[in-house]
Amino acid sequence: MEPDASFAVQMCGIVKEFGAFRALDRVDLAVKRGSIHAVLGENGAGKSTLMNVLYGLYQADEGAIFLNGERVEINSPTDAIAHGIGMVHQHFMLVDNFTVTQNIILGDEACGAAGVLDMRRARESVTRIIDEYGLEVDPDAKIEEISVGQQQRVEILKALYRGADILILDEPTAVLTPQEIERLIKIMRDLAAAGKTIIIITHKLKEIKASSDACTIIRRGAQVGTVSVADVDEGELAERMVGHHVNLVVEKTPAEPGEVVLSIRDLVVRDERGIDAVRGLTLSVRAGEIVGLAGIDGNGQRELVEAITCLTRAASGTVSVKGAEIQNTSVRNVHAHKVATIHEDRQRRGLVLPFSVAENAVLERYREPEFGRRGVLDRDRMRSFADELIRAYDVRPADCADRPASALSGGNQQKVIIAREVSGDPDVLIAVQPTRGLDVGAIEYVHRALVAERDRGTAILLISLELDEVMSVSDTIAVIYNGRITGTFKQGEVDENRLGLLMAGGEA
Repeated sequence: MEPDASFAVQMCGIVKEFGAFRALDRVDLAVKRGSIHAVLGENGAGKSTLMNVLYGLYQADEGAIFLNGERVEINSPTDAIAHGIGMVHQHFMLVDNFTVTQNIILGDEACGAAGVLDMRRARESVTRIIDEYGLEVDPDAKIEEISVGQQQRVEILKALYRGADILILDEPTAVLTPQEIERLIKIMRDLAAAGKTIIIITHKLKEIKASSDACTIIRRGAQVGTVSVADVDEGELAERMVGHHVNLVVEKTPAEPGEVVLSIRDLVVRDERGIDAVRGLTLSVRAGEIVGLAGIDGNGQRELVEAITCLTRAASGTVSVKGAEIQNTSVRNVHAHKVATIHEDRQRRGLVLPFSVAENAVLERYREPEFGRRGVLDRDRMRSFADELIRAYDVRPADCADRPASALSGGNQQKVIIAREVSGDPDVLIAVQPTRGLDVGAIEYVHRALVAERDRGTAILLISLELDEVMSVSDTIAVIYNGRITGTFKQGEVDENRLGLLMAGGEA
């Protein structure tokens, strides 16, 4: 690839190795100035590694980087910022009790002649950038007082304040409502029209189609190709990414719900500050039904799950499984009532990473006589049980029973968790963000597994920040806002705009 000043970014022959593992194998990336360019790939494909090389968090072992036709050395984020590169991470890096202005200038403060912080001048600079790019955020508001979408704009403003002409956005729509996503796409287009160059890392094919000019696809550390987004559909993008056909539509027959299995009545749960996070919530899930809970992160979902699973105490109200109250008992009692949970954070709550796959497979069942007697575990039986799950759920590599769970990819870790949780034939399955961070191939697998478990008669509570997932997988959709259920709909009765309004606290 020859240096070309019409490209804001050219990454040529990038190689990055971690020990014996080659994460990037001579990857090329060329991004036109003033364009929106998507980087797409499976989990572990190398797309985040490539962007971390561009931002200076990693240094390439081989290859070169050119900005506007000139070769540059980027050995740290400080170098990247000096070259006009800014990065907005998926998890925002903001100080909640600081104002918008204070967060934006943090680390790059405007000081007067005596070295005193000049907040008036800083606020004027911030306001000028807000007005110039139409980012619509109050410079004097505290971060804890503004929406998630506005917080994201603050992160973009931080980069623009430091003079960024190239913006890297990592999974930028992960926690946004449909309305906020539309607003973000407009912001990206406005920035591109003003001459800024945007690179987005995302799994969301629909949003690539809606926002991007070009898309570079990476598979197993190698570049598959770069396409004009206008010339391909979502199915083609998915197939190029994983190397085989992917069904983007969740295939399922209409639900045939039975009796109520999980019943939550007037539940109140307080957060770690003693403030009500769940406020008189009432919800039911029937056998053979998937109830999807739609909501913006931070509206009581975490506290609800922790109360159901007895990881925290409920202040009042009841949680019943088949008529038996389980609130404020114990995790063991929850398991005894055949409640299985796919936790949001698979690495902190779902698995013990240093343990082997076989040990993780029996975490909740090791007391059963099948796996040992008199306090001595039957390692051979554990291993054969794990091998059965590995075969049934296509966990890769197939010989991983004795390997630590940390050695598996995110998608395969998730398969281990799902296999373990459904192997006990649960009456209730709570699936929290079950496809978070997974590529479309792994997402397809997880959705099929949830539908199969529903068809077996399990009552499933699906809690997801992905509205498309809630709408496509659920039989019934409930909206949570500020710790309360604000609406309940059957699948097909409501569109994403109405759900988005309810999720943001509006009336639809």
